[in-house]
Amino acid sequence: MLWFVGLGISGLDSIPKEVGKIIQEADLVYLESFTSPIYKEHEENIKNLVNGSFKIAKRWLVEDGQEILKAAKNSTVVLLSYGDPYIATTHIELRTRAKLENIETKTVHSASVVTAMVGEVGLQFYKIGRIVTIMSEKKSITTPYRIIFKNLIEGLHSVILLEYNQDENFFLDPKNAILRLLDAEKEQKQNVVNHNTFAVVVSRIGFKTQKIISGKFTNLLKIDFGESPHSIIITGKLHFTESDAINVLTECLDKPLDNSSGIKSTSIQMIEKYVPMVRKALEEIKPLYDDSNEFQEVFQNAEHYINDAENFLKQGKDENAVLSIGYADGLVDALRIAKGIEPKM
Repeated sequence: MLWFVGLGISGLDSIPKEVGKIIQEADLVYLESFTSPIYKEHEENIKNLVNGSFKIAKRWLVEDGQEILKAAKNSTVVLLSYGDPYIATTHIELRTRAKLENIETKTVHSASVVTAMVGEVGLQFYKIGRIVTIMSEKKSITTPYRIIFKNLIEGLHSVILLEYNQDENFFLDPKNAILRLLDAEKEQKQNVVNHNTFAVVVSRIGFKTQKIISGKFTNLLKIDFGESPHSIIITGKLHFTESDAINVLTECLDKPLDNSSGIKSTSIQMIEKYVPMVRKALEEIKPLYDDSNEFQEVFQNAEHYINDAENFLKQGKDENAVLSIGYADGLVDALRIAKGIEPKM
């Protein structure tokens, strides 16, 4: 038997009574340590409940899974983790392997920091986009940056988890995460974030020292957020009830902002850039064909495609707009090449 048990966001203080019985009756209890730091007080409280064996499970042990699965074939094993056990994909994979090996599994779900922080801030959960994690490694920031960009295009809020390394007892500070995003903006230049971006920093959710501070990046960078763990939410399109909640439920340094209002999709940015360029290139090549009536239809088609690109963009048909300006650009390039002139773009 293999139990997957969530400890919620406050350790043993927030779990149902049945969990205590499950832990007491288990032959072997693992406390997973890689999705969240283990607090000494919580570890001691759990040890006091255990009648069988107790072991801290690092990432490699859970990812490998062989030790846990081998034990679960002939005894009752409990894998404890903070939050809900299936927020971590490693646990889902382990459960799948257990089922394939005909090991019975049971689950005790609990509150997750992801759902808890959204509620504490006062945001609507169905407006949460894809969740991202920011790591300390600089090269890894591109993916979170692009996901936040896509979330904002849809008007969605971005929940950002911060790196935790249990071996080095390292937790990425929110200010460093913000600076990583600003550095990514300098490289990507898609106007996703800037010093006026509004965000919420949630610290130690579920604990007595819980603190939630919201404001623009420029002001958040001045704050000492204290001990970990921390998470960040970058707001998308805000309903007025969400704005009111942020003002009341958080330590609000600035007026809540809709970060999605100034965001333009990649296709819109492309159309706004290339339509004027293709139109200018077309006008430049026209005089060279004044005496060539057989090419006038090509010019007309190029102009139609340029106009179509603008109209499709207004209609929200971004893909059609990109295709249209691509066709126009191709015709203009062909006209230039026919006159021995290099394509302009």
